[in-house]
Amino acid sequence: MKSYTKYLTFNTPNRVELINITPQVEEAVRESGIKEGLCLVNAMHITASVFINDDEPGLHEDFVRWLESLAPFDPSPERYYHNRTGEDNADAHLKRQIMGREVVVAVTDGKLDFGPWEQIFYGEFDGRRPKRVLIKVIGE
Repeated sequence: MKSYTKYLTFNTPNRVELINITPQVEEAVRESGIKEGLCLVNAMHITASVFINDDEPGLHEDFVRWLESLAPFDPSPERYYHNRTGEDNADAHLKRQIMGREVVVAVTDGKLDFGPWEQIFYGEFDGRRPKRVLIKVIGE
């Protein structure tokens, strides 16, 4: 059993962004040399997410609008108790909780073993500062 680790860094210019990171994850799997195993992709920040879905712009806009309706951005301390600590990103924490922290994808014959249309995305909900994503490939 061997493992390979790679980090991606992001510093998005916008507060909320959905970024397809499938090519970078596929590259990490190739670099790992692992043919059979698992690939973990983890957002290492509590206001960011990694998730799997379709790479369709209308769907991405639906995600952003849906998340905003569930947890609207409001930096005031009146709406969110977390913002009473001096932070202004309670909504980003909630959005991350809904969209998830990480994904695990099977590696078969040296490639990510996806279903139809599946792609891996980094979801940023409190951008404009450096953040990292962990890619760990484990297998033979």
